[in-house]
Amino acid sequence: MKILKKYYLILLSVISTACDPFSTKIGHEVTLYQSAEIKEYNFPDTLKVMTWNIKFGGGRIDFFFDCHGDRVIMEKSEVLSHMDALAEKIREVSPDILLIQEADVNAKRSAFVDQVQYLLDNTDFNYAAYASQWKASTIPSDGIGKMDSGNAILTKLKFTNAKRIALPLIQSQNFIIRYFYLKRNILDVQFEHQNKTLHILNTHASAFAKDDTKKKQLDIIKAYADAISLKGDQLILGGDFNSLPPYTKQTSKFDDSACTDEEFEADDYSDETQWMIPFYENYQAAIALDEYQNNNKDHFTHTTDKHGFWNRKLDFLFTNGKFVKGSGATLQQWMQVSDHAPIIANYEL
Repeated sequence: MKILKKYYLILLSVISTACDPFSTKIGHEVTLYQSAEIKEYNFPDTLKVMTWNIKFGGGRIDFFFDCHGDRVIMEKSEVLSHMDALAEKIREVSPDILLIQEADVNAKRSAFVDQVQYLLDNTDFNYAAYASQWKASTIPSDGIGKMDSGNAILTKLKFTNAKRIALPLIQSQNFIIRYFYLKRNILDVQFEHQNKTLHILNTHASAFAKDDTKKKQLDIIKAYADAISLKGDQLILGGDFNSLPPYTKQTSKFDDSACTDEEFEADDYSDETQWMIPFYENYQAAIALDEYQNNNKDHFTHTTDKHGFWNRKLDFLFTNGKFVKGSGATLQQWMQVSDHAPIIANYEL
């Protein structure tokens, strides 16, 4: 985030003397939603689960942070067109539970469309929980303006509890940038079924950390899941981890790399090749590690190049229970809908 140098001292003075002048602080609050029309559903024998980073309804517009273009703000017609495409694909898959990352609910860049409510009203979901990870009354940089964006879990079934768990901030950033920057989290939504608790955990780790912040975030995510398992509860953990699985053949110098500004360079994972191992060792993955090792390309989920093809896997689904054998899949056919591909799997209750 490029804070204009001539405003730096002014911003520092304002932030230092006022409590929270731009309303960027986020607590444990979770916003609960429901669809305009509630459909009746009962717990099935298996739950179809899907995770998808929806790129704030931005489709494949080239935004400034990808360094392929310079767009910051979308027209409402663009946002609605992209949201229609997302809703269409979600209806086609028809998951029981959907984890989404980068969902805008009140942001200038996406014409203030509440994307969680939009998906509820245009799919078969009934309920949702939302946890903000980037919030400000205005961001005085790059024309971004008002922001409220984060993670959400949408479900056909009514849940009993939802909470937000904060993840560490990037400590290598200066005070001003850290004040305005993303506050990552875990969103934990809980269901009660047959006297058992099922936790759905949705997360989105840091993309641009140049220090050990992302490793700390992954460690906390793993420890939080472990604590749930130790209680004897069931869990499904998913999201955009911004890290590569072990046995990834290419870890840097990707063909879509266009950023020269260190602030937005996020394409060298050479030092991170072991970071996801604990998740694979302790949990079942929707895409098994040996399957990924045999063919990386079939399971890639991200690229910044809308004219290319997926070139890395950043998105995951794990469980301490059991995914139906052969049900895990990476849906790579929808490249023009988002800069991430969704992952699905069927979970045995």
